Amino acid sequence: MAVEFQDVIPVLPYRDIRAGHDYLIRVLGFESGGVVEDGDGKVVHAEVRAGPRRFWLHEASGSLAPPAAGGTRSSGTVLHVSDVDQHFQRAVDAGAEILRPPTDEDYGQREYGLRDCEGHDWYVATPTGQPAAR
Repeated sequence: MAVEFQDVIPVLPYRDIRAGHDYLIRVLGFESGGVVEDGDGKVVHAEVRAGPRRFWLHEASGSLAPPAAGGTRSSGTVLHVSDVDQHFQRAVDAGAEILRPPTDEDYGQREYGLRDCEGHDWYVATPTGQPAAR
């Protein structure tokens, strides 16, 4: 029997959830899905949205840590946008740490990379055609 998925929500750990939330809105252009504080005003959860797609920002604790905490990067997130060059300029103007400028890739997209305030790698791209045959 096939599984009927209803949603997929990536969870990203941040030591400073509010700073991560604000960075993703300011630099990448996400919309806020809300910030949750405990009774003492400490942020314990946040959400950012790209249209109907959501990302949950979770408190870094235990073995759940942002890449900057351990210096190890094991993944990245790809965002498709309508104009990667315009998005790149937005990121540069916002002071983002750019990993590489927009480049036409043989796998069918033009993309650039950036690293967020806690070391998560993001690749922003515009599809340009079918990927090259391998």
